Amino acid sequence: MTDRLDAPWITAARPLCDILTKAGHQAWFVGGCVRNALIAEPVSDIDITTDAHPDRVVALATAAGLRTVPTGIDHGTVTVISDGIPYEVTTLRRDVDTDGRRATVAFADTIAQDAARRDFTMNALYAEPDGTLADPLGGVADLRARRVRFIGNPATRIAEDYLRILRFFRFHALYGDPAGGIDAEGLAACADGLDGIGRLSAERIGAEMAKLLAAPDPAPAMAAMRSCGALLRVLPGAGTGMLPVLVHVEQAAGLVPDWRRRLAALGGQDVADRLRLSNADARHLDLLREGLGTLTPPAELGYRHDTDVATDILALRAAAFERELDPADVAAARDGADRTFPLAAADLMPALEGPALGAALRRAEADWIASDFTLTRDDLLTPGQGGDTRRGSE
Repeated sequence: MTDRLDAPWITAARPLCDILTKAGHQAWFVGGCVRNALIAEPVSDIDITTDAHPDRVVALATAAGLRTVPTGIDHGTVTVISDGIPYEVTTLRRDVDTDGRRATVAFADTIAQDAARRDFTMNALYAEPDGTLADPLGGVADLRARRVRFIGNPATRIAEDYLRILRFFRFHALYGDPAGGIDAEGLAACADGLDGIGRLSAERIGAEMAKLLAAPDPAPAMAAMRSCGALLRVLPGAGTGMLPVLVHVEQAAGLVPDWRRRLAALGGQDVADRLRLSNADARHLDLLREGLGTLTPPAELGYRHDTDVATDILALRAAAFERELDPADVAAARDGADRTFPLAAADLMPALEGPALGAALRRAEADWIASDFTLTRDDLLTPGQGGDTRRGSE
């Protein structure tokens, strides 16, 4: 790994950094943008830290004609828009007090103080505006070794914010070395701090679990999470046995990772409430779990849901039976999703109405699906062809 970063986003952000440095302040790129640039991973969010206080950042940026948004000004963060790109500019900070969910912070003067309050060494990486690296806590060595390691005492870091237990597993899934195993000291600290998970909001837990399960292969990290008891604290009744098989099925079929598909594979009780899922995500999860437990044919799955939901269900079934996803099943689901039932209620009125009308439509639809969608409207309306739709409810 190089001691100096050279990336287009550094060049793009330099005018903003110059505004700060020419006014006598420090400016450093920090965290994920530096980490990901070092390992050639995509960089989406660019964070800058400075010794300038928020009001000073706003004044300097405004004087330069840049728009500012006080996104987290109480904690020292101002979003500055430069050439259409948002940059989070945060004053160097140190923790004064923590309660396991949030911290009271004070402004600091050095990156050493700022680094000490972060979670993992690989996140305490800094770069000057010209790309020169600063590594106050050995994060580069850990990143090179693909080792997710807490800064200082793991128990202390976890007690500052118990969400770090889940972040530990997420970062291992994203950046850790599966062959080398998870950091033993960190894992032990997570096991000791499990009671703190109960102090976290369901929204924070749900958001972190979604990010973890969206990793390319979360199975090793999830297995470690289960072994220390964290998974059952988050999702009682959940298990990880099906997850590695599902990941293999996805990779073999070229499916894009989907955290809801993986969540369905875990099982568990009251999942939507415990993770505070949106109504849409909760409904999606219900469809996957229901579909996994049925024998509904692929074409009908596609017709009743859509291609994506049907494919997810088929992938889950393949994992449950430890076989690969059959492309013919996916094609059938796609075909079913493109079908439109040829009958409408008006076709059976006024001869039928109310419950009898609904029953006749359901009966005709079942006949149409069973025919592999070949029966026409006329067939369905003709007694002896697709079933007698004129019959009343049974």
